[in-house]
Amino acid sequence: MLNELSPIPGSQPTRKRVGRGPGSGKGKTCGTGVKGQGTRSGKKIKAWFEGGQMPLYQRVPKKGFTNRFRVVNEVVNLGALSVFGEGATVDAKALADKGLIRGSGQPVKVLAEGEAPKGLKLTVNKISTAAEAKIEAAGGSVEHI
Repeated sequence: MLNELSPIPGSQPTRKRVGRGPGSGKGKTCGTGVKGQGTRSGKKIKAWFEGGQMPLYQRVPKKGFTNRFRVVNEVVNLGALSVFGEGATVDAKALADKGLIRGSGQPVKVLAEGEAPKGLKLTVNKISTAAEAKIEAAGGSVEHI
């Protein structure tokens, strides 16, 4: 049974037999042409090599820089916290479970847009002063991590 398996006819092209005389169509130079870099043994020309011309990645001007110390926060507005209801305890895990943040482990920051639910116990990395005032006015509390 296994010894009778073979590829579907036409699925595997026949191997190119080079250097087998002029009748084969690939005799003498074996399809590499005459003289030049492409005919030499061990030819490995990178796709981005431009023949010694100044390469594109060097011709294009450099611009800007990447700040390695930049901190990206997961941002949540107060209005979005209404899904938790009154008296809920909210932290990064609870926010990720509800789909309000990605849960990528980055710091969570709460902004003041919208109304705060009553009695909310919030545990976050950062919070705007306006958002903190709204939560405390609604009878809630804020804990900074």
